[in-house]
Amino acid sequence: MRPLRIEGAWAHEPQVFADRRGSFREWFDGDAFHEAVGADLRLAQANCSVSQRGVIRGIHFTDVPPGQAKYVTCVRGAVLDVVADIRTGSPTFGQWDAIRLDDDSHRCVFLSEGLGHAFMALSAESTVVYLCSEGYAPEREHGIHPLDASLGIDWPVDGPPLLSDKDAAAPTLVEAGRCGLLPDYAACRAHRLRSAARSSGNASTRA
Repeated sequence: MRPLRIEGAWAHEPQVFADRRGSFREWFDGDAFHEAVGADLRLAQANCSVSQRGVIRGIHFTDVPPGQAKYVTCVRGAVLDVVADIRTGSPTFGQWDAIRLDDDSHRCVFLSEGLGHAFMALSAESTVVYLCSEGYAPEREHGIHPLDASLGIDWPVDGPPLLSDKDAAAPTLVEAGRCGLLPDYAACRAHRLRSAARSSGNASTRA
């Protein structure tokens, strides 16, 4: 796993073993994940979404704590996956990084609690699956408008993107900040350190 430009996010490109039968890959390796991130991935929920070309989902984030970390891959088609730093006090606040996820490279992205997440479907039909550290809790869920000019995400659009009503009505980054919705960078880091300490303690107990 290699770190992305936004602190708290990593990308993984698994080795694919192909033969006349098809292919095989390990899209998640707990030991390699722990070595890179410093903590285990707590699995509370697994999601699967199917989107037609031009759909943008996000930018979504949750309150921290507990937040919701995500491990994301595209198993059919292709998407542009975006990690947005919406954590107040972060050195890269208001910046974003993007990586193409598709059924050819089989790349994966992990984003820690407090980061914003969005993706755009690039193929006629794209299927994205993601592992989540916490279950869905609507009272803790928030969004930033994916076309917010202050973020300036370079979506590869060739026409008006298709958004849900909720995403289309989401506030800008500035508006969300004024409403006190944005996660705090220091709180997110502290939460991640506590998770890492618990992981280390569990590993010691198992040993």
